[in-house]
Amino acid sequence: MQIYEELVARGLIAQVTNEEEIKKMVNEGKAVFYIGFDPTADSLHVGHFMALCLMKRLQMAGNKPIALIGGGTGMIGDPSGRTDMRKMMTPEMIQHNCDCFKKQMSRFIDFSEGKALMVNNAEWLLGLNYIEFLREVGPHFSVNNMLRAECYKQRMEKGLSFLEFNYMIMQSYDFYELYQRYGCNMQFGGDDQWSNMLGGTELIRRKLGKDAHAMTITLLLNSEGKKMGKTQSGAVWLDPEKTSPYEFYQYWRNVGDADVLKCLRMLTFLPLEQIDEMDKWEGSQLNKAKEILAYELTKLVHGEEEAKKAEEGAKALFAGGGASANIPSFALEEGDFTEGAIDILTLLNKCGLAASKSEARRNVEQGGVSVDGIQVKDIKASFAREQFAGERLLVKRGKKNFMKVTLK
Repeated sequence: MQIYEELVARGLIAQVTNEEEIKKMVNEGKAVFYIGFDPTADSLHVGHFMALCLMKRLQMAGNKPIALIGGGTGMIGDPSGRTDMRKMMTPEMIQHNCDCFKKQMSRFIDFSEGKALMVNNAEWLLGLNYIEFLREVGPHFSVNNMLRAECYKQRMEKGLSFLEFNYMIMQSYDFYELYQRYGCNMQFGGDDQWSNMLGGTELIRRKLGKDAHAMTITLLLNSEGKKMGKTQSGAVWLDPEKTSPYEFYQYWRNVGDADVLKCLRMLTFLPLEQIDEMDKWEGSQLNKAKEILAYELTKLVHGEEEAKKAEEGAKALFAGGGASANIPSFALEEGDFTEGAIDILTLLNKCGLAASKSEARRNVEQGGVSVDGIQVKDIKASFAREQFAGERLLVKRGKKNFMKVTLK
């Protein structure tokens, strides 16, 4: 099976502009393709996972990836999937986030010897002359067509700023610049980016002629993938300082039964034949599939050693060995205590097992909280500061969420 056919079999391709030509280029290793990443935080999260895995697969097949970091577009903010305007960032914040991205991407993509490029669109966007840009690019975009784009529709009711309205033109111009500077002939993106991507393909053809080869592909469920970046207790980051390898492992270990095979196909590098065999698994066998998924993805992001530690920690915990060193921990500060104690709702919220005190209250009232193996039934239950000194208390929410809590 060639790479394009494998991408289809794994459920990664949703729409293309010229399938036969794209298939030929990808299978022959002639694609120079880009995927964009706006630096809205100092770490990538699991919502970026599908794009990173796709870049790795295509590079292994001989194609050349360009990771485009949105140092310029990040100063505007993508309105796709948003009901409000993104927080404005300073140039210093954006540069810091860009630096963090490159370090994390290097675990997936080989940037040595020109095998891949990392490019920042601030190189060309920040130096644009507004009047010249309007004259050069503006005539190629219809406002009527832009307003029909899915990325703008959901913002129209609450108000779409002129700042954000420019995002589609900026992204389209990126493809135009990458095509001319680096011979980039293909772009990939989520299904929520389709209108923006078509704009880039059309701009190249209008500016450089119909013979210009510019291809567009969208990834199936990439917008759903972005939702993967959030859980009840916060974001799931690729940075181990933000989400520990154990927490990362547990996140994937806890995916729904209906999603585990889909995630194995899309995100792991296991042979499709092996995954197809798992299609026959039912009931408790699906837990084994989830363990395989969690191990493979933790190994991919954090390395084999950390994946083994996380796997051993999870098994020890479920076998009753709650003292495993690989369970995530959280250190309370003196200011977290009131008159030498901390109540259960504050404790759950502080250590990240509940996103809010109201959520913590529901967890306690539903009987899903325990401390050191003892169920907590009273929402007013509190724990003295001395209980956290020395030995850590093991706090549990639900069946699979744990945290060892101590003093800083």
